[in-house]
Amino acid sequence: MDIINTLNDWLWSYLLIGLLLVAAMWFTIKSRGVQFRMFGEMWRLLANSGKREGDSGKDSHHTVSSFQAFAVSIASRVGTGNLAGVATAIAVGGAGAVFWMWVIALLGSASAFVESTLAQLYKVKGENSFKGGPAYYIQKGLGKRWWAVTFAVLITITFGLAFNSVQANTITAAARVSFGWDPAIVGAIISVMTLVVIFGGIQRISRFSEIVVPVMAIAYILLAITVIAMNAGKIPEVFSMIFREAFTGSAALGGGIGSAVMMGIKRGLFSNEAGEGSAPNVAATASVSHPVKQGLLQTLAVFTDTLLICTCTALIILFSGVLGNGESGIALTQSALEAEVGGIGGTFVAVAIFFFAFTSIVSNYYYGETNLQFISGKKWVIPAYRLTVGGMVMAGAITSLEAAWAMADICMGLMTLCNLLAIFLLGKYAMRLLKDYQVQRKAGKNPVYHSSTIPEIADETECWSSIND
Repeated sequence: MDIINTLNDWLWSYLLIGLLLVAAMWFTIKSRGVQFRMFGEMWRLLANSGKREGDSGKDSHHTVSSFQAFAVSIASRVGTGNLAGVATAIAVGGAGAVFWMWVIALLGSASAFVESTLAQLYKVKGENSFKGGPAYYIQKGLGKRWWAVTFAVLITITFGLAFNSVQANTITAAARVSFGWDPAIVGAIISVMTLVVIFGGIQRISRFSEIVVPVMAIAYILLAITVIAMNAGKIPEVFSMIFREAFTGSAALGGGIGSAVMMGIKRGLFSNEAGEGSAPNVAATASVSHPVKQGLLQTLAVFTDTLLICTCTALIILFSGVLGNGESGIALTQSALEAEVGGIGGTFVAVAIFFFAFTSIVSNYYYGETNLQFISGKKWVIPAYRLTVGGMVMAGAITSLEAAWAMADICMGLMTLCNLLAIFLLGKYAMRLLKDYQVQRKAGKNPVYHSSTIPEIADETECWSSIND
């Protein structure tokens, strides 16, 4: 643990936080604030995202709609980070950590747009759906197989193994606090459920996510709105504390501004995944007529995750007055809700975290699957990986919270570094695609991308020749 913590401190303190903010600001400037000026377009696309575009007709039942891809990415984003991660960030960094979570979401959403647009641009046709992601655009766009394989290995370890152990750990912790259930028994049940879903492939994962995620997200938001309404008089005080501690640190918790910034950005990234390189893997599966469509929807997913759901959790904790009682993670969120609405609050969190975290587990699994397919085409690899994921879910259920989070942080940091460098080099193509999309929209057209639009990479984007040309 000492070695892992030292590596984490160096990676995050001296490298990643600065690089994440530079990338976010760079893409915000280059795109002229795409995440702000095209906010209305994102909602228009979401309203029409159930349609499959660019299908070959007979194969349409094998493809993934834009909304299904959006739902799977939301499923991965909306999970432990929203309930337990936010609580951990506030417990360590104080209320100011919330401000830095907002910052990384608002600016980082531009990075999310770029990486998901690139994933669509360089996607390839798989057996049952499109597939793609950073490993694909690194190899096809930069011609660096070793770099692409490195990323593929890192994301497989990060999401399929490390992050899924965190999700399972949080589910069992919540069940133990609310119901006194044995973590080993809960872990075994979650492992079996995980295997049932993931052995069904991306179609079953996407169908499961598009049903469960919206229902649970809406239920949690409604509960949060109720708590906020009950504490309406405290809103100015809480927001004042968030902004004040963002630049001064928390005197009550003994944390300085560095803790607020680091915890806000680390837990914010864990939750919204902007620039991390994970969401592009599922963004590539969507059947759309233009890459920018899915890029914009993934930008909206960042806003939904952090500015809406994470903020709900933060306000509940800060309203409750339980901060500083020695609790952290999901236990702090449960205590906060119990303080606001009684014992049913803790029970609701336990149920909500089960659905949020379980949908994250199955979505995280897919990120590993598509990257393992990139590394090796051998048929035995995927079944073996599925069984390994089930085993890691069980291991995470019974391990310590500190160990689970530490491993997740270092793996997340390394894969984010790989992806950020790649989108810095390839981002110019996302900007050209954005310009092409806007020109077509101004002309009153439904934007359609042709591989000849960017002729110098037509050979690397041959998938689009068979879709629209």
